[in-house]
Amino acid sequence: MNPACDSPLDLVYRDASIIVVNKPAGLLSVPGRGADKQDCQSARIQKEFPDALIVHRLDMATSGLMVFARGAEMQRRLSQMFREREVEKRYVAVVAGRVESVAIADSPPGGSIHFPFVLITSDLTAVIWQSSRMASSSISAARSAVYRRSERETLTANGSVGWSEVNLPIVADWPNRPLRKIDVESGKPSLTRYRVLEYEKIVHPSIHHGERSFVTTRVELEPVTGRTHQLRVHMAAIGHPVLGDTLYGGEAGASAERLLLHAGVLGFAHPLNEAPLAWVSEPPF
Repeated sequence: MNPACDSPLDLVYRDASIIVVNKPAGLLSVPGRGADKQDCQSARIQKEFPDALIVHRLDMATSGLMVFARGAEMQRRLSQMFREREVEKRYVAVVAGRVESVAIADSPPGGSIHFPFVLITSDLTAVIWQSSRMASSSISAARSAVYRRSERETLTANGSVGWSEVNLPIVADWPNRPLRKIDVESGKPSLTRYRVLEYEKIVHPSIHHGERSFVTTRVELEPVTGRTHQLRVHMAAIGHPVLGDTLYGGEAGASAERLLLHAGVLGFAHPLNEAPLAWVSEPPF
């Protein structure tokens, strides 16, 4: 049974214009085809807030922050903000291998909301968020991993805080839908920024072969563009698939009990009064 089926609505913030929730992994964002795919985040939220309308989506396997508009006019304004890249989105992922970050900047240039934000915490109290690095610190604080292991050794990331880029065009892989693929000729421009947060050494005991270990990297990701499966496709394309990714991960797909990808930061100017707002959700892994 899908554990997301029994997850209560995780309401992070609401006012007369917007609603922010934490979507659990394993729950669709919107209804799919067939009677068995009608349970989704949008349907659940509309039971309590009938005026809630979808603005963006997260993959079924991805957990984290989603914003819903209250009414058609707020949906139009928020959708325009997403199209014009006026929304700050950050993810945390655990990927296979040791990512060697090639720093190009200390912070993502362009297309980002300027700090400080007003950070809305889960108990709906507001504090001033003075630095984007506070978000990374908060996000990386959760350390209860869901993938199978007997021991974890945190490795130093050598102070690597600079951002690197994956700039590879993505197109639908029509014969293998819903997969996407890199295609330099017909793909749509797709840009992901990432930086290393830390390295982790996972150790597995083995009856026949002694201990077996492998290194993973916890990264922060910023999808500058918003292609379907973009973060998963890009990380796999550079040789570091997300753990638990059964679509693009290969052997890494079996290395976790769920996709280790979480939408941890969401920020934008309020569509009604332009007050700068942001939310942080710590990953459950």
